[in-house]
This record gives sequence, C-alpha cells and structure tokens, in this order.
Amino acid sequence: MTTMENVALLYQKYCKESFDKHGVLKTWEPVVPGDFNFAYDCVDYIAGVEPDRRAMVWTSDRGEERTYTFADMRDYSNRTANLFLKNGIKKGDKVLVILKRHYQFWYTILALHKIGAVIIPATHLLTEKDVQYRVEMADVSAVVCTADGDVSHAVDAACARFDRPIQKYLARGTAPRQGWVDFDAGLEDCAPTLARIPIRSDDPCIIFFTSGTTGYPKMVEHTHCYPIGHIITARHWHNVVPDGLHLTVADTGWGKALWGKLYGQWLCGAGIFVYDFDRFHPSDLLEKIQQYRITTFCAPPTIYRFFIKEGMGGYDLSSLQWATTAGEALNPEVYNRFLEYTGLPLMEAFGQTETTVLLVNLVGSRCKPGSMGKSSPLFDVRLLSEDGTPTPMGEVGEVVVKASGPQVGLFTGYLKNPELTQKAWHDGYYHTGDTAWQDEDGYFWYVGRTDDVIKASGYRIGPFEIESVLMEHPAVMECAVTGAPDPVRGTVVKATVVLTRGYAASDALVKELQDYVKRQTAPYKYPRIVEFIDELPKTISGKIRRVEIKEKDLASTKGD
Repeated sequence: MTTMENVALLYQKYCKESFDKHGVLKTWEPVVPGDFNFAYDCVDYIAGVEPDRRAMVWTSDRGEERTYTFADMRDYSNRTANLFLKNGIKKGDKVLVILKRHYQFWYTILALHKIGAVIIPATHLLTEKDVQYRVEMADVSAVVCTADGDVSHAVDAACARFDRPIQKYLARGTAPRQGWVDFDAGLEDCAPTLARIPIRSDDPCIIFFTSGTTGYPKMVEHTHCYPIGHIITARHWHNVVPDGLHLTVADTGWGKALWGKLYGQWLCGAGIFVYDFDRFHPSDLLEKIQQYRITTFCAPPTIYRFFIKEGMGGYDLSSLQWATTAGEALNPEVYNRFLEYTGLPLMEAFGQTETTVLLVNLVGSRCKPGSMGKSSPLFDVRLLSEDGTPTPMGEVGEVVVKASGPQVGLFTGYLKNPELTQKAWHDGYYHTGDTAWQDEDGYFWYVGRTDDVIKASGYRIGPFEIESVLMEHPAVMECAVTGAPDPVRGTVVKATVVLTRGYAASDALVKELQDYVKRQTAPYKYPRIVEFIDELPKTISGKIRRVEIKEKDLASTKGD
C-alpha cells in the first residue's frame, strides 16, 4: 500500500464498516484508542508520512491567500501550543476562541487539543454581556480573539468584571495592545516541535454554547473521541475525496465548522477550503468555487437560495462532484434548480450541537428531496410519542437516540445543569427535542422543535412544513410559523412573514398566502393569522426565536 493510500484510508483505522449490495453504508462501529487525540493522530500523523499533502487553502475578502500542508499545520499548532504552555495554559483549562474564519483558528484548536485544554468556540457577534456569561459559566482562563471589529473591546470590558486574571491573546492585530499577548508575534518566538502530552480519549476537549432559542445558552461538552464520529459526516455524507477541496460555509464560532472544516475531512485525507469574509455575496462564493475547483460543498439552504437568485449559469461549477445541505427547510424549487444547473442532488442530513450526524441521505442512497434521510449507522434513532411509546408510521413523534449514556458522537451532558441533562437523557434515550415523522421507506421528515409544535383543533401541526410551503411563494423572503392564542379555538396557526422586495402587505396578499398553503398541504394547517413584519427575531446564530413571537402574542392577548 502506498503512502497516499495510507493517508486516504487513515479513517479506517478508527472504525469498522460494512456496506449493502448497492454500496451504501450499512453498519459503522467506532474504534477508539484510549489515548486518541485528533491533533496528534491525524494531523501530525499525516505530516509525518506525507508532509507536503495539502491540508487547507485559505483566502479572504481582503485578497489574501495562503496554502497549508499538513506539515505546516503540525508546526504552527506546535508553536501555538508552546506559546500557551509558556503562559501557563494547561490541561483542563477552558479557552474562549473568537477567531471568525481566520487561519489562526486552526492553529489554536489543534494546539489546545495537543495540550489537553478545552476550546470554547464563539462567534464574533457576541456582546460584552455574552462574553461575560461564557467566561463566568465555563470558568474561562484565557481568550483568543480577533482584532477585527469591536469584539476585543467587548472582551476587555467583560474580563474587567472578574477579580481573577484572564489571559487575552489578540490575533491579526496591527499594533501591540496593553493587556494582550500578540498572538502572531508570539508564535515566531516559539519552537515548531512538541513532545506528545498524555491525554485520554474520554477527556473533555470542546464546550459549545448552544444558541439559546429559549432561555440562556447551554454548555454542551464533547470529549476527544468526538472527531471520530465525524468520519461518517465527511466520508458518507459530504463524500470528500483525498485530493479534493471541501468547502463548508460556516463561521468557526459554530459547531457546524467542526463538522465541515476540520475533523472528518482531514481524517479522510481531504483538503479544506476556507473563505474568510465579513459580508456574504453569492457571486463571491460562486467565483471561489469556480476559481479553486471545489470538489465537495456543504451549505444551509439559504445559501443555495441566494445562488439561484444570483443565477448560476455564468459560472463554471463543473469541479463540483457532490453537494449537501442541512440546518433549515429546503424547498423543492431550490433543490430542482440546483439539480438543473449542476446535475447534483442536494443530499440533506440532520444533527445537533449535542451530536454528530443523526439522520442522513448517505452516499449511494436514493435521495428524497426534503427528507432528512435515514438513521446514521452510528446511532439507533427512533420516534417516540409523548407517552414514551413508539410512534406509528406517518405520525409525528420526538426524535430520540437509544443510548444508555455517552457514546462516540454524543455529548457527555449539559455542564453545570444536571436537571436539564436528566430531562434530555433518561429511560435509555437521548431526547433531541426535535419532532419528525417517518414514511414507509424509513425516511424521516422534519416537523419542528417539541416546544414549537402547534396543537390546534385537535391536530398536532409542525411549523416546519408550513414554513417550507410559504417559502416557495415569491412574496415570502423569510417566515416563522407559531401557535397564537384564540378565544374560540384555543390556538390557531400564525405566520409571521418578511416580504420580498417589491411586495407590499395587504389583505389580498394575506388571502393569497392562506390559499397557497391550503393548496400545497392539508387545509387545516393553513395560517389563520398572517402578520407582516420587517425583521424576524433571531438568536446570534441566526435561528428564529419563535418563543419571542409567541410571548408577544400572549402578552397582547392578556392586554386585550
């Protein structure tokens, strides 16, 4: 076996898999060494056997470009680890990392894995209050932050509220700053070598703060075996190829970045492409796909909708071999138009911050547009009714994972919140809080969060289906479907709509949208109330806060 084959098949060292007669993944079992560490056992391993293999192509909207080999990533992560060690960061310390899509993020996460410190990825959209909450809740020892924008000033203000010292590292700064370690200059003084530090695969390595559509964000903890679960993500969903370039559109502040910009891709020997931008322009991204010959691509449906509106006919996208999507409703028009332009079906999947991919349209399988696919072979995914019994085919139930405790791909629990952990994980199941129904072929179809399910006139109605229908109407730019109080029916379906430019609110448009939903789905699901607004309430991650709409409607009713 050649070196290239060794690298391409590295992932097979950490799993056992079998396939059906059509070549679709059938079974998948993780193989986790007791001391597995992604930074050492993937990045450093590849750097040792094939140092010049391309790991990452990084570009920015400032016209910058850098290409990294695996040897580069080994050396820069070692320098970063030595910088942290020199300043006293040690195993178990919590480090808040706010680095946008800067290449320094990859140095940092690998370095923290190597020394056994815990990374807390965070978005640059955080306010002072947000930073303070994370520092306090997670007992953060250090912050690694971009010099771009005002986020470092929010970090300064937040850290000043604590009596204990908190280290601060500033990346991409143009001048020294009091109270901050110059991250980039500091690397130059550190050695590119590092002796392996003993760390167990069940030691914590990541804490994600959920985006918090209800209440304060929760702390989701993963261990060092978490990257192994993403082999399925990269190999059997993203369909990455060893010498190709994979692009997932995601900021490093969100868990999706680790799904598509690091773990599984590198375990499969693929290169990743990173475009570091502040403002999204579909033409810029399409040009990058064309210029850099991107082979596999993943983005939320919104990105594909922008591609369709931009017009894809003027771009050479022939390098694309595979395309995937997740995160929100995918309407048929987008699916069909993208297929028309590229010849590629959009392969959907579903997962959470707490998990790796749970439901997936696997490579080689028959795709059903709009479906999340079937259960990942890593998990035993089922649907349960409110009374805890299995949900009959075609009926809505909660998506659960049969698991007596943490396993590869599942979080260990919500830190400092045993009550919430118990609520989510009990009776031998992890309860996702998401609802779906399953068809006769075993495909899952998303309905909504359990808290979002509308109970009206004896029916259980999921907002997702209605939102998907409304999004197909040309007048609708964005929408949120909720249950609104009604003096007669108790609860009715309400659609809160942001209109596309060129459309104006009117009673006629309300009726048009209502009739449109009636024609596209069961008539009882149509929104009896349609409200037009300029902007939907959202979390900092962009998720719609339906709870805020419901609370406003409830308060209005009480006021009446």
